[in-house]
Amino acid sequence: MVPVSLLIWLALEIAVYLLIGHQFLEADWPAAVAGAIGGLLGIRAGINAITWVFGMALASPAPRLGFARTARLMWDEYLAFLFTFVLVIPFERLWMPADRLAPGRQPILLVHGYGCSRGVWWLLRRRLEAAGHTVASVSLAPPYISLGRLEPLLNQRIEEVCAATGSPQVTLVCHSMGGLVARCYLARHGRKRVARLITLATPHMGSELSRIGFGQNAREMTTGSLWLQDMAAERLTLPVVSLRNAYDNYVMPQDNQRLPGARDIELPPVGHLAMLYDERIARLLIELLQQKTS
Repeated sequence: MVPVSLLIWLALEIAVYLLIGHQFLEADWPAAVAGAIGGLLGIRAGINAITWVFGMALASPAPRLGFARTARLMWDEYLAFLFTFVLVIPFERLWMPADRLAPGRQPILLVHGYGCSRGVWWLLRRRLEAAGHTVASVSLAPPYISLGRLEPLLNQRIEEVCAATGSPQVTLVCHSMGGLVARCYLARHGRKRVARLITLATPHMGSELSRIGFGQNAREMTTGSLWLQDMAAERLTLPVVSLRNAYDNYVMPQDNQRLPGARDIELPPVGHLAMLYDERIARLLIELLQQKTS
């Protein structure tokens, strides 16, 4: 499972930093611990910086925000990156107990993005439940296989959620790669079980950043891939809302989040991971979920 494997890698990474500091640099233990923390934070700062470098090279058509707002955007995204991959996903069970599924209104199924797990939804799930919604989630693992091989996991979870709640359909709310897995599901199974689809910063037409990603799914999410070309030929048969992040630091060019036939809504300036914790995004989703589908 993703949380266990990430926790193991995190422990190994810290052990390596401690070994380098104490054994090779001959630092005492307090200094070695400080160095390990610095290495942990620094490596993630570097990873996060790479996404912004790509974003600046493939400039968004959105207006410039100015130095202060751009710096705040980047800082918030770095904190979200640290929080997600150091505290939330490795310790998912502390943040994300089992889904609370009860008979009643139509459930919402949250589908995460690339390299993540259901744990990333812990705060949004609380906000949606506080608004009166029944919320389910799914983990798509292993994390770096083909999008087509992840789809059966989504299919299985949809059937489980419908059986548990007695609802004939779910509403899919998907972040990033999750939106592509959802479209793959719809291409294979149709809309019988899905009332509508809402995607957040999904690379519907691919992302150039995927060129340096790991796994078959990263290759399939690269702009111009055969997988995306095949998916583009699939006609939308249900209401779809594409929430587009004009300042996204993972999906670029940012206009690749547009999906022909879907309702396009531009999000306020926010980072790709930070949007999962942003109260403005939660309010927008709650508003959209209250609207009737046609």
